[in-house]
Amino acid sequence: MTVKQFCLGFAFFVTALLSAQSSEQVLFTINDKPYYTDEFIRVYNKNLDLVKDESQKDLDHYLELFVGYKLKVTKANALGLQNNPQYQNELKSYRTQLSKNYLTDSKVTKELIDEGYARSLKEVRAAHILLTIDENAKPEDTLAAYKSIIELRNRVLKGEDFGQLAFQYSQDPSAKENRGDLGYFSAFRMVYPFETAAFTTSKGAVSQPVRTRFGYHIIEVKDIRDNRGDVTVAHIMLMNPTDDSPTELEKNKTTIFEIYNKIQQGESFEALAKQFSQDKSSASKGGLLNRFGSGQLSSEEFETVAFSLQNTSEISKPFQTQFGWHIMKLIEKHPVKTYEEAKPDIETKIGRDERSRKITESLNEKLRAKYPVKRSDAMFTKVKKTVNDSFYDSTWKLPESMKDFTGSLFTFANQNVSGEVFLNYLYSQQKNPVQVRPVAKLVDFHYSNFVDAELNTYYNDNLENEFPEFAAVMDEYRDGLLLFDLMEKEIWEKSKTDTLGLQAFHTENANKYLWKKRYDVLIISSTKADIAKKAHKLLKQGKSVEEIKKELNTKDVVNVMTTAGIFEEDNAILPKTVSYQKGLQPVVHEENYFYVVQVNTVQEAGPKTLVECKGRVINDYQQYLEENWFTNLKQEFNVTVNQSVFESVKKQIKN
Repeated sequence: MTVKQFCLGFAFFVTALLSAQSSEQVLFTINDKPYYTDEFIRVYNKNLDLVKDESQKDLDHYLELFVGYKLKVTKANALGLQNNPQYQNELKSYRTQLSKNYLTDSKVTKELIDEGYARSLKEVRAAHILLTIDENAKPEDTLAAYKSIIELRNRVLKGEDFGQLAFQYSQDPSAKENRGDLGYFSAFRMVYPFETAAFTTSKGAVSQPVRTRFGYHIIEVKDIRDNRGDVTVAHIMLMNPTDDSPTELEKNKTTIFEIYNKIQQGESFEALAKQFSQDKSSASKGGLLNRFGSGQLSSEEFETVAFSLQNTSEISKPFQTQFGWHIMKLIEKHPVKTYEEAKPDIETKIGRDERSRKITESLNEKLRAKYPVKRSDAMFTKVKKTVNDSFYDSTWKLPESMKDFTGSLFTFANQNVSGEVFLNYLYSQQKNPVQVRPVAKLVDFHYSNFVDAELNTYYNDNLENEFPEFAAVMDEYRDGLLLFDLMEKEIWEKSKTDTLGLQAFHTENANKYLWKKRYDVLIISSTKADIAKKAHKLLKQGKSVEEIKKELNTKDVVNVMTTAGIFEEDNAILPKTVSYQKGLQPVVHEENYFYVVQVNTVQEAGPKTLVECKGRVINDYQQYLEENWFTNLKQEFNVTVNQSVFESVKKQIKN
């Protein structure tokens, strides 16, 4: 979670329906600005089930939080942060995102979600032949392309090989290599008209011609299979060296096969993952990764191996991806997501897809019914006469005088749109590559789009008046963003740049930032007691790690593995029964392993330098600064709480 997300979350937590003023009693004032009881009660009840910290359910403590939040927002406004262009732009961006839920047709959206989910349950393997045709092509060119694609379809139906025809005639550049075969795909992988044709054509059949923005296609459906769903795996990973050193790359390859051999010998995959995997996010969990589906990871090789494993606990051979070497273990296979699980993602994809036009068209129909448009036919005719064929060359010019076009073209709600405004809109549209012909239809087409745009703009601009809940959430965003900017200005930046203050804070609180005792160690592990004893003897003789591994490991059997580094006491990698004193320690046996530990140095517990714990110190310093700053805020602004009213509020809430 980012800091800004935290601030916005806190805004939602502490505020609700802030725009609503009330005739209820005044609970408190800040510099004589009143805040009312009904707002406080509403906010408290709204968030009661979300509160995990029991102290925040205490009404006295909750009032303190509520007043504190209002104080910070008051300070932000006093500093003029609401006038910052960056803040205004970000608030505008949030409004745009929030308004999307109000600018759609929920019924049509649900139909598209249902369709998308049903298709996502399948994967289609298809091939196609494409004849490209520009979206703005002349009618005769479009007809010629259509006749050609029909002819190719007929040739396929008469028995000619689809792949060969794709190789010869398809204008998709990839057809020369794949003979039109696109492989398997599911919903949202192709443009919507193409997807629809593919999913509505039977296996083994060839679709009717389908028009997309690329041209005309015919589609041969080769196979239909169920979606593979998700998978959960664990892995052991040795990462590629940052410098791509050939020596280190070869060393990683040798090590991963040594680990694989140990697994084949019966050693625990999870234990080896904890000991040797360099994926820090999963090593401590025995290599376990979060579940994933096709296309969710950045490594196709990794996904291919994951879905090729069939049986629970099945282990792959070592394999390489662009990130390093892996050994994988199948934990569980999951069926495709349920409708409710998949719904949010599908809805997002619909918004980016051509099918979103259906939603737009449906909303436009509703807005035309909600805001009836009355057009001046005389003004429309006058506008139409100004447009000629030069429009198609992008050389059409506006009338020299707009005097005759300042009158009303159409009205709706309380809006009056002039002919001049529409003419300027037309002028802005002439460079659009797709234009309707002839000119008479062209103006009708753009007029219809213009009216829809004006209705949508008006509707969007008035969402706060149409929907009180929208206005409330916008107020929450407004204050949340202000709080973020205020905290950044007053606390976070200062904690990063005030080096002297940070150093002084670290010095005063040095007892909070301490190292445990640390050991510089070499650890040799084996599942065999006699091998561990031999390793101990060789180490005592002064043999190097490589010499010991060379003597005790064979090409087929990995008898010993080694780990070296500096570790704090209680680190999971350190055997628990070893006496960590400088020098070579006796062999110990823990669980399935025998350990030989050479302690090179012992560093006693002691304070950490600022460099060693800077991140934590900065966090603590921020908290310290905020506490002092909040105290100053209470002195800067006059806060008056009506205690008798608050007592009544507490009784009302408890009842």
